[in-house]
Order: sequence, then C-alpha cells, then structure tokens
Amino acid sequence: MVRFLALLGACALAVSAQDMSVEEWEPRSTLVVPEHLIERAKFPVIDVHSHHRSSTSAERLAGILKDMDRLNLGLLVNLSGGAGPRLRASVDRFRKGPHAGRFAVFANLNFSGIDAPDWGEKAARQLADDVEYGAQGLKFFKNFGMSVRYSNGERVKVDDPKLDPVFRVCAEKGIPVLIHVAEPAMFFEPHDKYNERWLELKLRPNRKRPPSPSFEELMAERDRLVARHPKVNFILAHLGWYGNDLARLGKLFDENPNAYVDVAAVLYELGRVPISGREFLIKYGDRVLFGKDSWAPSEFPYYWRVFETRDEYFPYYRKYHAHWNLYGLDLPDDVLKKIYYQNALKLIPGIDASRFPQ
Repeated sequence: MVRFLALLGACALAVSAQDMSVEEWEPRSTLVVPEHLIERAKFPVIDVHSHHRSSTSAERLAGILKDMDRLNLGLLVNLSGGAGPRLRASVDRFRKGPHAGRFAVFANLNFSGIDAPDWGEKAARQLADDVEYGAQGLKFFKNFGMSVRYSNGERVKVDDPKLDPVFRVCAEKGIPVLIHVAEPAMFFEPHDKYNERWLELKLRPNRKRPPSPSFEELMAERDRLVARHPKVNFILAHLGWYGNDLARLGKLFDENPNAYVDVAAVLYELGRVPISGREFLIKYGDRVLFGKDSWAPSEFPYYWRVFETRDEYFPYYRKYHAHWNLYGLDLPDDVLKKIYYQNALKLIPGIDASRFPQ
C-alpha cells in the first residue's frame, strides 16, 4: 500500500510538471563553482540613477542612509527633482541638513504649454533658476520622444530644435543631461517565440511598444541630439539601450566625446558577456557611470559581484529581465574607480570630492 501511494504521488507530480507554465519553472543549477558574495562595494560608489520623492520622510531617509553606508554608496543622485517649487523642495530635502553631501538632485522639464512659441526660452529660464537653487543636472524621462506631444497630436521628437535653449543652459552652467530615450529594442518587436524578452512582455504587457515611433527612429533622434550639442555632456540611461551591441555603443563613443552611459537596470547585458564585456569596460571605462534605478538595497550586491569577481553562472535578480545567468568581469581597480565614482565626479558639479579616494 505504501509503495502504491508513493507511486501515485510520483505520477501526480509528473502530471503537474507537464502542466506547469514556463513562468513557474525555477530550475536549480547543479553547477558547483566558487562563489564570492559581496555585500559592500570595494570602493565608494556614486549612484547616478536613483529616484526619490521630495516628500520622502525623515524616517525613510534615515533608512536609506543606513543602507547606503552598509553598501558603500557614497552618494545617490535623485533624478526626480522636478522643476520650480518641487525642485526647491527636493533640494531642501536631499541637499540640506545632517545628510548634506550624500545626495545630488537633478531637475526635470515641465512640458505643459509646449505649443507656445516661447516655451523653449521659458523652460531654459526655469532650468537656469533651478540650477541656481541647487540642481546639479537635468533628467529626461522616457515619455520624452514617445508620449510628449503637441496639441495637434504630433510627437515631440528627441532632437526637436525647440529644446535648443534648454541645452544651451546646460552647456553654460556645466551640468550633465541624463536622458532616457526609448525602451529595449525587443519591446518594439513582435511578441513571439523569437523575442528575447518574451517572458517580461507576457508578465507586463503594457511594456510592449507600438511600431511607431520605431526603436531605430528614436535612437537616430537621440544620437543626432548628442552630436548637435557637443558642449553638453549626455549620460544615456541604461547603456543607451546598446548594451546588447557593444560595438555599436563603442562607435557612438568614438564619434561623440560628450556621450556617456550609466549601467542602471541593464546588468544582465554586461553579465552575459564576460570576455567582450570586460574588454569594453576596460577600453571605455572613462565613459561609463554606475547607476541602479529602482531603490532595492538587496539588489546592489549583484552589481558588485559582476564587476569585482570572476564568479561563473550565477542568477540575475529579476528572472523576467533575463532568463540567463551572469558571469563576473573581474574589473581592474582603476576601471572600478572610474565607473564607481570618478566619472561622476568629473561630470556632476557640486559633489564633495573629499568624500571619495583621491
């Protein structure tokens, strides 16, 4: 009877496995290799891609600072600073008080009224006022180029000349522009069995992009913008969405000395190419900045492990982003320092450099 019940249970499990969806599949690797779990970065880090509300409570802020100290995050750049009164509230909250020196704040543009002939000049004046109050850079969110439109429905293109006065202010004030244009290329492709991001699009169907504007159209607009404003330092978010084609990103760097990228939320790209990824970061280490995006302290050590170790075949922290495992790049110390903090110190004004190794 016992053997019969055991056999019945095994059959039930087999049937259940046959009915299981791919979303439920969580294979456990049998690979046995050395592991080096790193809780704290080897050098202090400036995270140039973070988002926090100006209304963040003192209690939550204290918790963020505690996690920053544990992870060796020297400074967070809050990209959600806003404009006008909201920007001033963000600067007051993050750049003043006992935690002064641990945060930087970037301003944002208000696209309302963009139809007005003088919108560009007004936006430029507002940005200049925001920088005077304490903004240390300008951030464009991903709605720019995709959903920001004129009242007639026409899309505001990334390289629309109407924004030229804004970029002139950036050049004059010496502030960087961290710009998020488009989404991963596969979000614009058919959601079929060949799509590398099939699982993410199945779990989050709202991330699927319409065919127009296309990925290539948006990239061309952004790259023309970078070329047209050589006196402005552009930090392209998420490896500029060229992380799956590092040769293309290298070409962009070669043609535009003012182009930089952050690694926010695209660790899965670098972690799957331990040879070419390492070579790329060594060659272009002075053009890459650390960024994380969403504030999740438990996820930062995955970045330390990829950048600092030679570990093999370990999981990424979000299965729906990447169905593959990662490898360590074992970056030299001089490259780590560039990515972790030196490049940010070079680009972002107003950071206390004495807090970081010289």
